[in-house]
Amino acid sequence: MSYAFIDEHRARWPVAWMCDALGVSTAGYYSWGLRDASPGEKRREKLTVEIEAVHAEVKGRYGSPRIHAELAARGHGCCVNTVARLMRDAGIAAKTKRKFRQTTDSNHTLPVAENLLDRQFDPDRPNGSWVADITYIPTREGWLYLAAVEDLFSRMVVGWSMDATMTSRLVVDALESAVLRRLPGSELVAHSDRGSQYASEHYQRVLGEEGITCSMSRRGNCWDNAPMESFFATLKKELIHDEDYATREAAKASIFEYMETFYNRVRRHSALGYLSPVNYEATNPQ
Repeated sequence: MSYAFIDEHRARWPVAWMCDALGVSTAGYYSWGLRDASPGEKRREKLTVEIEAVHAEVKGRYGSPRIHAELAARGHGCCVNTVARLMRDAGIAAKTKRKFRQTTDSNHTLPVAENLLDRQFDPDRPNGSWVADITYIPTREGWLYLAAVEDLFSRMVVGWSMDATMTSRLVVDALESAVLRRLPGSELVAHSDRGSQYASEHYQRVLGEEGITCSMSRRGNCWDNAPMESFFATLKKELIHDEDYATREAAKASIFEYMETFYNRVRRHSALGYLSPVNYEATNPQ
């Protein structure tokens, strides 16, 4: 019987893997196993089913802290250590990061701005501080470049642009989409690295027209723009590294869905008390 085989080998292989290979549901296996289980074992097994459900819903993007937050929001009382242990026992793990690669070209003679943000990453209102950067996504057609703008107040991606070339137009389009979406008022600082796209006359002119103050990282110091680096690392860990995009258009659609549907509206952010950016702004009106 499939369930008996799974039970016999659960110390060797993850339950979820065996259920999938044998064409049975994890819920069915746990229901079968609960017949003679103690109350504590029943609770742990039921919680494991809930963990596997959340893990599947978020496409393997959550580790134990975020899964614990999601379970708590659904009314399941448990501690994060219990969730971590059950995930380990069931072979459930979050996707892992890969080595960071630098894309900034700061070898230019264009003027650069001072680091006015100075790593003040926790503004007390929306549209007080934005951070911006560029990253690249591999496709079978070649690189796709993504420029994004994030509001530090809620870590929401408020502007973005994607193209096959990494020009000033790429970062200007991302900035203009953020301005259109947020309609920021005065005293907004837009921080970036000192790459040629951000130092360009094109980008600087748009900042000036919108009354936005420019801030730039110090040379070779990625920590000055750490929240943006963190977003790109999360994007690649939770989406890009598992994909094999045939075309740039396919990559654009996938990245759009991740940013707008999952990251902004669903994903629980540790810096926001495990709320999503949209929910954080809704519960912290300004």
